[in-house]
Amino acid sequence: MKYIIVLALIASHVVVGIVGFAIGIYTLPILTAPESPSTQQISQVSSDQLFEGQFVKTLQDSDSLHWGEGILSVSASAVAFSGELAPGPDYKLYLSPTFVETEADFKRLKSTMVKVGDIKTFNNFIVEVPTHIDPASYTSAIVWCESFDEFITAAKYN
Repeated sequence: MKYIIVLALIASHVVVGIVGFAIGIYTLPILTAPESPSTQQISQVSSDQLFEGQFVKTLQDSDSLHWGEGILSVSASAVAFSGELAPGPDYKLYLSPTFVETEADFKRLKSTMVKVGDIKTFNNFIVEVPTHIDPASYTSAIVWCESFDEFITAAKYN
């Protein structure tokens, strides 16, 4: 009988530890995120836009933990997003010559893409485009979680 109680206690502690770890991974990026750009800052960047796209929640590999929804504005010097992303760690913005909506397609075509920069906020973001990248040479923007190799969302803009 004591053996079963000890096993139950160990199992319950392991489960609580795993749940706590998962909650920590989910909430840490939210707690450490810098302040999101204001609507006015997004509008300023969007005023020079060359292209516009839209992140939607209904992409093939988007789910309740990995999604984005809102408007994407692409200019020669920055990519601005007005909307929401599911919170998560280590998000990167990629530009791709091909629209993808699955993790498998992203991994297969990653060598044709260019990493623009880090996304550190989940309500609106602005990512500066390095001078050596021409957004007009690409057609789509993809948000990718580097830490967990997870597809978050994508938008066709050109």
